[in-house]
Amino acid sequence: MKYQLPGQRLILFLTLMTLAPLLRANVNLPAIFADNMVMQQNSSVKIWGWAKPNENVTVKVGWSTETFTYKTDNQAHWEVTVSTPPAGGPYDIEIEGYNKVMIRNVMLGEVWLCSGQSNMEWSLAGGVIGAEKAMANAQNPNIRFFTVAHRTATTPQIDLEGAWAVSTPENSRSFSAVAYFFAAKIQQELGVPVGIIHSSWGGTPAETWIPENKIRQDPALSAAADRLEPVPWGPVEPARAYNAMIDPLTTFPIAGVLWYQGEANTINAESYEDMFATLIRSWRELWGQEFPFYYAQIAPFRYGAGNRGTLVRDAQRRVLKLPQTGMVVTSDIGDTTDIHPRNKLDVGQRLANLALSRHYRVSDAVAAGPLFKNMEIDGRKVWINFENDEGLHATEKEITHFELAGADGVFYPAKAFFRKGRLVLLSKQVRHPKRVRYAWSNTATPNLFNGTGLPTSSFISE
Repeated sequence: MKYQLPGQRLILFLTLMTLAPLLRANVNLPAIFADNMVMQQNSSVKIWGWAKPNENVTVKVGWSTETFTYKTDNQAHWEVTVSTPPAGGPYDIEIEGYNKVMIRNVMLGEVWLCSGQSNMEWSLAGGVIGAEKAMANAQNPNIRFFTVAHRTATTPQIDLEGAWAVSTPENSRSFSAVAYFFAAKIQQELGVPVGIIHSSWGGTPAETWIPENKIRQDPALSAAADRLEPVPWGPVEPARAYNAMIDPLTTFPIAGVLWYQGEANTINAESYEDMFATLIRSWRELWGQEFPFYYAQIAPFRYGAGNRGTLVRDAQRRVLKLPQTGMVVTSDIGDTTDIHPRNKLDVGQRLANLALSRHYRVSDAVAAGPLFKNMEIDGRKVWINFENDEGLHATEKEITHFELAGADGVFYPAKAFFRKGRLVLLSKQVRHPKRVRYAWSNTATPNLFNGTGLPTSSFISE
């Protein structure tokens, strides 16, 4: 005997069946468009989503009297492009088709994408120096966080998982410490809302954050990527994290990128310069923006045999040849026994100082440490010239970690001293110097700083 639905339940069932196509066709949005979001000020922003094909969608934004309209295409896609004025808010955004969606408490300000591996992912609650004070003072409606969930994909995705949160003592606990300290400083200095999109994954190499075609079209990069072996804590294959955690963001305007990664590439460090440069170029190409890309040089640590960490650090230094890049050196705030140094405050604030000086141009202070420029050979003596070297000094009586080599390429310790305000090197074992290197070991913690208290990057001459 067939089961018979009672009359009222039958009516409800039939009604829901009739409405089901419309319910499935409701206007909906990618995760990045949500309550509490921050959108880039003074920009052109594409707001988009899905609805039923041929559905008329209207968008109204709180900072404009204009109504934007779009008829959904046969792929269920709609989009409108709106201009954003200078920083302000909160605003609401109303999106209406067969249903209405409201995005509330929207701010316009500065949006930065923070990415990398565990040192970027490390949260305030993870034993970070100064975290308790930072979290206690984290109540700030002008700082917003969006953390992208860990996902992988073999092809670029259209959406990702995450949610916006207003900065509070509780919400800040699980957020990236470096990103938080960066946001707190630039929000204080600029006085505008700041949105941080955080998309990191501990232990991941650069390869997994790069579109696969950019790697495979270069035989050397492809070979380097294939050297990486699977690990239990995350993806190593080209593009797996990029496809799921970065590509869905590439239509969302940002002010710039912060990056802290490189430890996982000590295995194939010889290729890191080209790999990292490819990552930067590919992201800028996909966003259609040559945004600033600022990054932290990896800290001293016992990376095992050879100078694998030093090779990565030098590769990071060499990538500075790309325009709109900046690097903060962390050799003075690392921990050679811990690959996760607990001083994230200085890292975040040094990155913020780069942005304030170079991108926002509200600070005249030198925001980067001394960088090797060139060398002048004068008999047995070698004169070293640096960028960012005003106030160059050693924090101890003896300047350490310099070496010289002759034509045979064998390096020997060099005595370093100042003469007429310039740095001079001399080694008894090297009569005809040809090359110089500095802090060339995994655990080197050298003592040469500029007048703003920033350390000199390790380097090796060509």
